[in-house]
This record gives sequence, C-alpha cells and structure tokens, in this order.
Amino acid sequence: MRNMQKYVAEFLGTMVLVMFGCGSAVGINKLLATQAVIPLGFSTLLIAVAFGLAVMVVAYTFGSVSGGHVNPAVSLAACLSGKMEVSECIKYIVSQFLGGIVGAAVLVMLFNSNASLGANGFGELSALGTVWYRALAVETIATTVFVLVVLCVTSKKETSAMSGLLIGLALTVVHIFAIPFTGTSVNPARSFGPALFTGGVALEQVWLFIVAPLCGAVIAALIYKYLIQEKNAK
Repeated sequence: MRNMQKYVAEFLGTMVLVMFGCGSAVGINKLLATQAVIPLGFSTLLIAVAFGLAVMVVAYTFGSVSGGHVNPAVSLAACLSGKMEVSECIKYIVSQFLGGIVGAAVLVMLFNSNASLGANGFGELSALGTVWYRALAVETIATTVFVLVVLCVTSKKETSAMSGLLIGLALTVVHIFAIPFTGTSVNPARSFGPALFTGGVALEQVWLFIVAPLCGAVIAALIYKYLIQEKNAK
C-alpha cells in the first residue's frame, strides 16, 4: 500500500508540474504573440518562475510520500547513488511518464488545442535556432546542475526543511539559462507528454530531451557519489 501511494504521488506530482509549468508557458506565449503585452525577456523569467514554483509546490506536497522526484532524471540519479532500488526506480519513472502524458492531455482540453503545449525543441523550434549537439550539451549541463542540487539538499538534515524552496530556485535558474536554447526540459516526462500530443517535429525531436537529461543524471550521480557523498561519509 505504501509503495502504491508513492507511485500515485509521483503520477500526480508530474501531472501538476506539466499542467502548471507547461500551461503557464503556453499562456504566456499566447499573450506575447497576440497582444504583445509581455516583453520577450520578461516572459522567459515568468516561465522560469512558474516551473520553479510548480516543482516547489509539488516537493512540499508529495515530498513526504515519495520524495517528490517527479522527474525520471532525479529518480535515475537517486538509484545510481544508492538511494533507491532499481525496481522502484523503474516504477517511479513509469508513473512520471504517465503523469506527464495526463498533464499534457489536460492542457489540450483547457486550451482546446494541441499546438506547442510547451514542447521542447531545437533548430526551428528553438528561439536561438540551436543545433542539436548544442541543445544536447545545454540540456545535459542544465540537468547535471539541477539533479546535483536535488541530491545534495535532500541528503543534509540542515537543508531538508528548505529542500523544496532550494530545488524550486535551482529549477528556476536552469530555466532562465536554457529556455532560449531549448525551452528547457531537464525532465524527460515533462517533455514527452507535450511532444506526444503536439506531434510533428516536436515528437521527432523528443529523443534529445529524454537522452540528455538521463545523461545529466548519470553525471550528477557520479559527482555526488565520488565527490560529495564520500566526503560526507568520512
């Protein structure tokens, strides 16, 4: 029963993250395109803050149940760091992808459209026209930093009470950095749901936003395990 509660929490948390994070991005971009009431640079900040606040809310709501991963990259890093079993990690990831899909489906209903939905992209889908290998680098670096923050703040008693806030701030920072390049993923489940319903080029490109965050998770886990975890164990 306890394990099922964890998986439901991960499903709901990821669904909320996609709904409020991607939903805010869609709404802000629609206002920018149709009414020009939001300066372009400020819209990036608003979207970044929306994702940061969404993950902070999820962390404080579901953190006591499942840890509030809501991100396959975080779960993979936790598994590689010895914080969870492989079988549980797989179930977390499945729950997160399902949550991302349902969250995107809700956005299709609310906006009465499947256009964009906050899908990530490179090349023609990137504000900077970022080529795929630069997009891969940006997403890998951003995920490494974000996941490393998650591993560190959730492992120390002195930061545990503020972990949700710190994780939210970290996600905000990486969004400010990466939005112009890729729209910012750092989360395969967050990217897959919107891409699935948007289709076309967004779905063709979603592989990068699955591969890069998972690569970043591996790097973060290695840094944490051999630089931070071992030092704290001494």
